[in-house]
Amino acid sequence: MTAELILHHYDTSPFSEKVRLLFGIKGLSWRSVIQPVIMPKPDLIPLTGGYRRIPVMQIGADVYCDTQVILAEIERRHPEPRVVTGVDWAVNLWADRLWFQASVALIFAEMGERVPKEFIADREKLSGRPFDVSAMKAAAPFMRQQWRAYAGWMEDGLADGDFLGGATPSLADVAAWMNVWWLGAAAPAVADEMTVGLPRTQAWRDRLGAIGHGKRQEMAPSEALQAATAAAPADEGVCAANDPTGLRKGDAVVVQADDYGRDPVEGVLVNLTNDRITLARECGELDVIHVHFPRAGYVLVKR
Repeated sequence: MTAELILHHYDTSPFSEKVRLLFGIKGLSWRSVIQPVIMPKPDLIPLTGGYRRIPVMQIGADVYCDTQVILAEIERRHPEPRVVTGVDWAVNLWADRLWFQASVALIFAEMGERVPKEFIADREKLSGRPFDVSAMKAAAPFMRQQWRAYAGWMEDGLADGDFLGGATPSLADVAAWMNVWWLGAAAPAVADEMTVGLPRTQAWRDRLGAIGHGKRQEMAPSEALQAATAAAPADEGVCAANDPTGLRKGDAVVVQADDYGRDPVEGVLVNLTNDRITLARECGELDVIHVHFPRAGYVLVKR
């Protein structure tokens, strides 16, 4: 029996929408575990070892943190239809960081004064910076220019096909969709304004929105924890001998993000390649969990 794809997410999460769209493109069935928008997250932290960002994907006793490694694992396990091509990962990182920051400014300049205090306090702790609505409002005119420039790239990229990847969606489409979807969901009037005069981008938005999210079935957080308990992690993999860190299989290490949500995760190194870090963690009643991270955007050091 194939292990289930379990997505720990919440419905308004922009990064989770990338994964949900990929499920739809590939026509996959998956289990939905709704996690809290803010801390505490008592049914997530035992799986990740401290990583708190959403989404997290779970397959048995293997846990995947960050959409970069989540999308790569889905593509590896379900290669048809092919989604990752060319320099898509570079496009993904741009959309996750530069374009996302423009989206943040536009959305919270519009709705920041209605955001609950608990959310603001949580995001300040997550980012290590003040959640300053006044500063976002001040930055919004500049960020509107940036957002429009990025959307203009989309318009040019769609000149020769229905999608950035040509006739079918690619990872570049998935990555860009996150920002267009989030702005449209949170501030629809602003989204319409930012895409006016971009007919190919507007049609692309409608095409991707019609794809859906595959076959979703809800799952209780306790059931997901039981699924980890009942499974064993996949093969440990190898650690490249020429890795610039000099780390070896079996080393005690710490991994953390390099931008925000820098909660350190400790474990024993079991896999290290150009694009992935895998730690083994003993999780009490959950026994051994393998936690997977991408290389790009993460710091790995010996403990």
